[in-house]
Amino acid sequence: MPEKEQAISPEVFDHLVKLAALELDEKQAEYLRRELNNQLSAICELEAIQLDPDLPLASHGVPYDNHTSPALRVDEWHACPDVKDITAQAPQFENGYLIVPDIPHTTLE
Repeated sequence: MPEKEQAISPEVFDHLVKLAALELDEKQAEYLRRELNNQLSAICELEAIQLDPDLPLASHGVPYDNHTSPALRVDEWHACPDVKDITAQAPQFENGYLIVPDIPHTTLE
């Protein structure tokens, strides 16, 4: 896809900034927009590289096996020896649940 089709225009960038509820001055906004466009340009360059369609997908060039990487650990579940010791430390505990204070929310403009 040509770079111009993917370029982030000032209008689109302003819309994204508003959606993200960011406060940027003009210098910060232009810097960030330029950097995002640089990243999109780099992605376009990578997409333009011709690859053999039979090439298998890989997350990196080194195989993940027991010779090059440690074995993955086995997930094991262990019951808590005494739940009462842990729940006794909670400021509020009710009906099997830890009660946490409500966090007030603010409305974004």
